Amino acid sequence: MSDLVSPFRGERYAARDKLSRLIAPPYDVIDADERRRYAALDEHNIVHVMLPEAPLAAPPDDRYRIAAELLASWRAQGVLTRDPEPALYVLAQDFRLPTGERCTRRGVLAAVKAEGYEPRRIRPHERTHAGPKADRLALLRATATNIESIFLLAPDRDRSLANVVAETTQAKPDATAELNGVGIRLWTARDVSRFPFPDGPLYIADGHHRYETASAYAQENRGADRVLALIVSAQDPGLVVLPTHRVIFGAGREIEHVLPRLRDWFEVQPVPAGVDPVKHLAELGHGRTACLLADRSRLIALLLRPGALPDRMPSLAQSEAVRDLDVARIETFVVKEILGASTSTPIVRYVADAQEAIRTVQHGGAAVAVLLNPTRVDQVFAVADAGDVMPPKSTYFVPKVPSGLIVRPLS
Repeated sequence: MSDLVSPFRGERYAARDKLSRLIAPPYDVIDADERRRYAALDEHNIVHVMLPEAPLAAPPDDRYRIAAELLASWRAQGVLTRDPEPALYVLAQDFRLPTGERCTRRGVLAAVKAEGYEPRRIRPHERTHAGPKADRLALLRATATNIESIFLLAPDRDRSLANVVAETTQAKPDATAELNGVGIRLWTARDVSRFPFPDGPLYIADGHHRYETASAYAQENRGADRVLALIVSAQDPGLVVLPTHRVIFGAGREIEHVLPRLRDWFEVQPVPAGVDPVKHLAELGHGRTACLLADRSRLIALLLRPGALPDRMPSLAQSEAVRDLDVARIETFVVKEILGASTSTPIVRYVADAQEAIRTVQHGGAAVAVLLNPTRVDQVFAVADAGDVMPPKSTYFVPKVPSGLIVRPLS
């Protein structure tokens, strides 16, 4: 096995029969209302540690101390128990796409070197922000525990990892749970030599802030140089990337107002009545940049004209890998240049479900929705290999990796 990836002694909830009440999504997709909902499910739900709250009279930073003390009390009470031997943990998530199609994504939870990006064995595709990293580092310093996992992709071109993982999931799982409609199954793999992990590169699908936080912590604590990670083969048939559609508010952005400018760069086609817009867009997008534009009265397709990439667009003055992305082109030409909606303004809402985006235009007061095709996994790899970053909201990997299924003490 590569030194990049190793087994570890996982720490798990002892009450396996009520696991569904104890786990939660990653911290960064939980708003205040959702946090209250998960906290109310059980006094030991992982959200109490992952997103701790301080009493009103206490300083805000006191929440990290509270998280550490709570975690210590759970250990002392036997709420969490640590496995006696290092292992790998195989995770299967059974989920349904917005189209209704059923899928299963399989991966392996392991301890991965938190060595930063310089060795190029772990490669990012997103730009991070200081605030979330400071928050996660403070929690990591207080708890000395990986409370949740990052999400990595292995190219696995010969499918060797995917095959071993799939074979492991043929046995009866050690634990099962359900989170927001996603079925969860977990296996403990003691024979770790069977898993053919590469020496890199691995690509971050989700968790850039957490990986950079773990790498910063490793600089402070040389013995804590690994981070909990779910590794999924790029060849796994359940690996799904959804697009994030743009819903734009503000008068004067309806199709009739912007159609002349759209025709400068795009071929404009009506979308036939009764067709599935997602499937229609996928067909139009084979080998060509395309999107759909919807307002209250109509739905049209835009196909980028050959040679319509103007060099004057500064936000496309990046690597060829980024310039080739549909989301980069549509974000630049349609969302920013024509609709005048910067991604930093509140008039843009990001929606993963195409039908929800259309409904928001028809009934929710939005001016127009821009529907996109998904970014491909090979494009994620290409951008990361180029050392570049994608526009915000370029990828939406589903489902999210559950938090609290396994935690990893750093000592």
